[in-house]
Amino acid sequence: MNSHGRGPIETATAELVAWVTSAAGEPVPVGPPRACDDADGLTLWPLDLRPARQTRSSGAVREPYRFTVRHLLCVTGPAGLPRLDRVLTAATSDGRYPVVLEAGDAPLWTAFGAAPRPALLIDVAAQVDHPTPAAPPVRQPLRLRQLDVRSLRGRVVGPEHQPLAAMRVELPGTGSVTRTDPQGRFLIAGVPHDPEHPGPVRLRLTGRGLVLTADVDAGEDDIVIVCAPPTH
Repeated sequence: MNSHGRGPIETATAELVAWVTSAAGEPVPVGPPRACDDADGLTLWPLDLRPARQTRSSGAVREPYRFTVRHLLCVTGPAGLPRLDRVLTAATSDGRYPVVLEAGDAPLWTAFGAAPRPALLIDVAAQVDHPTPAAPPVRQPLRLRQLDVRSLRGRVVGPEHQPLAAMRVELPGTGSVTRTDPQGRFLIAGVPHDPEHPGPVRLRLTGRGLVLTADVDAGEDDIVIVCAPPTH
């Protein structure tokens, strides 16, 4: 649960509602498509849950369980067409939410008891966080040392090494977050470095239906992170 008491599915839907409302220029309610809609615009509904690539936990810290919430965004009348156009344009421009043009299957609309209509499927990455276990008591004298700091520079690319823009790159536990530029590049400054215990730095990447972690070498001048599409 987050600070507002929402679960991961509700949180993903609320975030998408806010984004779709901003892109469409009008409020977008949450609800399934119906045979006769009183409203004339758009409606959004969480359609199903899809697995995402999981990362292996290490030590006592459990990695979150990751999945994708697929939403159905459809028109409810003639006024919805230009709004759907605006959402589609926004989605293909900033890449934050991947869209799928596969909402025209007749069985889908039959299940809702509604006539087929223009619609988009929008995927939102979500995760179930596990509570962090309590730290063990300190039984030895504390030794304070000042750590060095470094900057991480790198690129996020797809399987064909095409740059991935607008990917969220986070250094977990520090609040250091950035997004990749149109060339897929990112920069995170102020990364702690312990020369006595060098090791990889773990980054969390989110975007384009992906939620994954990558262990990188802070000593590299140009880190390259390859993101593969989720398996279904």
